[in-house]
Amino acid sequence: MLERRGINQLLQELGSIAPMGYSVGLHIRFASPLVYRSTYPEEWVDIYNTHSYYLRDPLVFWGLGLAGTTRWSAIPLPDPFGVMDKAARYGLNFGAVSSYGPVTSRSIVGIARSDREFSDTELSALEELTIRLHIEAKPPSELTKAQIEALRCLADGDRHAAAAERLGISESALKARLVSARIRLEARTTSEAIRKAREYRLI
Repeated sequence: MLERRGINQLLQELGSIAPMGYSVGLHIRFASPLVYRSTYPEEWVDIYNTHSYYLRDPLVFWGLGLAGTTRWSAIPLPDPFGVMDKAARYGLNFGAVSSYGPVTSRSIVGIARSDREFSDTELSALEELTIRLHIEAKPPSELTKAQIEALRCLADGDRHAAAAERLGISESALKARLVSARIRLEARTTSEAIRKAREYRLI
């Protein structure tokens, strides 16, 4: 999980309008989010994850298929596995979902409460926070093939000399690739660059 002060601040704002918690999946790629956080009741989160309900959740299908913001009750998709009914047993009786970004890197945010439907004002706040979270969590631009190769060698445990030999380049050329990768990833060290590249699924 990427720890950024901006993301954490936005999540606090999100929590203030979600009495029963929220679920955030940012920049979903290859069926997996780059950033994931859920504050729904712990017992429900455990059940949801154990049974892989995200593969059957009508809210996820809606969010992947459409961009926008709506109440759960307005989503016309079928729920053959009863995911929403099961969620209601844990106090998630009313909710809203917001989806933003290209389908190749979609962000989906859900909020819930137990007592009433979310107001139009709360839906607008959810939509704005979803957009801001999506932008804040945006990964850096793609690395070049040369940068990926250099980072991958070190990630595999090679030292500089071995990595340079493996790639058929000089050590100074390898170091130049690593420096440029660190700059692009906004990393202070090569170890941090490797960690970020893994988190961003670039290597």
